Amino acid sequence: MQEIRNTMKRLILIFKALSCAIILVAQAPSHLTTDLIEHTDRVFLDGYPSTVTLAELGKTVERYQIAEIRSVKPHLGWVVNSERQNTLQTAYRVLMASSPELLAIDSADVWDSGRVESDNSVAVLFTGKLLKPSTNYYWKVKIWDNHGLESAFSAVRGFRTAATLDNATARYPLQVSDEYPVAIKQLADRLTFIDFGKAAFGRLQLTLTTDSETDTVIVRLGEKLKDGRIDRNPGATIRYSEYKLPVTAGTHTYAVKIRPDARNTNTAENVSGVKPMLMPDYTGEVTPFRYCEVENCDAPTATQVVRRMVHYWFNDAASAFHSSDSVLNQVWDLCKYSIKATSFTGTYIDGDRERIPYEGDAYINMLSHYGVDREYSIGRHSCEYMIEYPTWPTDEMLTLVLAAWADYLYTGNAVSLRRYYEDWKNKTMLALRESNGLISIYTGKVTPEFLNMIHFKEYRIDDLVDWPHPGGFGGVMGETDNFVFTDYNTVVNALHYRTLVVVAMMAKTLGYTAEYEYYTREAEYVKRQFNRLLFDAKRGVYKDGVATDHASLHANMYPLALGLVEDKNVASVGAFIRSRGMACSVYSAQQLLDAVYDSEDAEYGLQLLTSTSDRSWYNMLRAGSTITFEAWDTKYKLNQDWNHAWGAAPANIIPRKLMGIEPLEPGFRRIRIKPQPASLRHAEILTPSIRGDIRVSFDNQTGESFAMTAEIPANAVAEVWLPLPTSSGKYTLTVDGVAVKGKIMSKFVVIEVGSGKHSFDIR
Repeated sequence: MQEIRNTMKRLILIFKALSCAIILVAQAPSHLTTDLIEHTDRVFLDGYPSTVTLAELGKTVERYQIAEIRSVKPHLGWVVNSERQNTLQTAYRVLMASSPELLAIDSADVWDSGRVESDNSVAVLFTGKLLKPSTNYYWKVKIWDNHGLESAFSAVRGFRTAATLDNATARYPLQVSDEYPVAIKQLADRLTFIDFGKAAFGRLQLTLTTDSETDTVIVRLGEKLKDGRIDRNPGATIRYSEYKLPVTAGTHTYAVKIRPDARNTNTAENVSGVKPMLMPDYTGEVTPFRYCEVENCDAPTATQVVRRMVHYWFNDAASAFHSSDSVLNQVWDLCKYSIKATSFTGTYIDGDRERIPYEGDAYINMLSHYGVDREYSIGRHSCEYMIEYPTWPTDEMLTLVLAAWADYLYTGNAVSLRRYYEDWKNKTMLALRESNGLISIYTGKVTPEFLNMIHFKEYRIDDLVDWPHPGGFGGVMGETDNFVFTDYNTVVNALHYRTLVVVAMMAKTLGYTAEYEYYTREAEYVKRQFNRLLFDAKRGVYKDGVATDHASLHANMYPLALGLVEDKNVASVGAFIRSRGMACSVYSAQQLLDAVYDSEDAEYGLQLLTSTSDRSWYNMLRAGSTITFEAWDTKYKLNQDWNHAWGAAPANIIPRKLMGIEPLEPGFRRIRIKPQPASLRHAEILTPSIRGDIRVSFDNQTGESFAMTAEIPANAVAEVWLPLPTSSGKYTLTVDGVAVKGKIMSKFVVIEVGSGKHSFDIR
């Protein structure tokens, strides 16, 4: 018996020793990225991820695609992993080699960074030997943390450089995903109806059996239903197409070649010098469709009908959201899927009718994409493309500067800011300033020299505000809330102000102290003049312009969203905004929701998100779409399409504003979590960041208590804003079971926490 006890004691000691050894080793980094691309070692064969390795390139007979690195000095990134709270990286070591075999023995013939004392894990500049074109490289990384722990090396990640190293943004090739029907129904003899569950851009493949050499099968594809059949005359730019497919006796597999559309594939068509985005040869032309009808043959089975969806690299599991409101859940699903489905050209575009990149569309698309997936290359590429190929609206061009700054906040990678800094300055349109401090395109300063400076290739730019304008497209009422266009436009000047603020922050980031001070002064001057000339103090609202007394929703929500409204006027401006309802398009709904949530009017924000009126996201679902519309309904825009990502604002508003998760410092080094639940009882979200996953869940007993859990990724800290349960200002707060005091800010109690899992309870 004593021997058994001694053996047990020895085993316990061994277990404790092993436990200590495990505790004393930090987890290895993961999710390695090179120039923001994680899956640099993935080889595609005509859009399909394959088994081919980087080392096998050049030895395959198939046509392959890869995400080539085009930088001479790429930036590397990784996710720091730790189960401990309050973990920060304190140092790293990167090894890069010409083969994985060298890395296996911790040898590096390209770069050994040595131990570098730094918390940077999102944008580490490569400073090793000069990279060669068309060459494979491999790297791994280890880190040290503030607990005194050293990690093992990460798994090895490989990448291949491009034939020309021009420092352009790296991009994934387009991916093809085979999808099968969710329902097949026999409508009549030799007539089959097929539903893929959601619309997607793709092609169709059919396996059919026939005993005739002369049969012709009719294939119909469409986005919309009417009386249980594909609507053959859906109106607007909702897609329907029909194909005649000659078949051969026996069982054969057929590919339906999609006919190109005359407008969205015509490179001779020129809108401000911007041409439609064309599909690559390895995917072929695509069309958006959810439904298919096959006529004049026996019914195919579910495995004999394949839709080959084309999209940019997308991780469906990177984000998730669920709440106690079923409408809100459906709106989230609609908008998240819209981001994936509309990525089919590899550049953010305005929808299938034109397939042209517009700056304002891209801003909404980018924020939404960054809210649902840890993928940043398509957003950055789209921004950089539109520097050289701007579109005609003044306000859209200004919005591009906001998109560039949002990209930096989400990635922590300043390459694009530095490389295009002069362009970002020019895009503020400061050259159009008049003596009153405002800018105008109508006072003679839009010269050929100015247009060349902003890379505009046509002869005229114009103010947009929103789209369509009244009377356009068959006499629709328009979406501008009867905005009165004058020489000095309130919306345009609100955006101009914000671009000056952003460029000042860019200058500070890049170390240009004098320019930071200059643009800060210019922004402050514009703000003073803007409020002096455009704010009607008697009514407590902003006018549409200097030479009009008309006040629209747009003239008020833009200043509120962009930081121009003085604190004393927020209440009156907010009240006016509420009085106008959703008197804007799906495009400007982004600014409306930003304004509403930034002014902490959470109940109205929730009301807008969950509305079931005809001017709502739910109306798109009710109409039968699974991708967001270009307009609230066809009656509001007679040529609208059913696949427009500018309508997907809730994909970013829900994580950024309702759940309150935003980067306070670039690359999510510092995170704000400021949930605004209003009357929403419960919600939980998984949202990605460049540093790792962020999870937030709350239970809200309005007026009584608010309980929340949050998981903060390692190497980050969070500023947490907890809504006060009552208006008295009195509260009891516990964090991880310990009573604490925070700082009261408006309707919130603010505290700071480090990484890891935390629980909060305020009542």
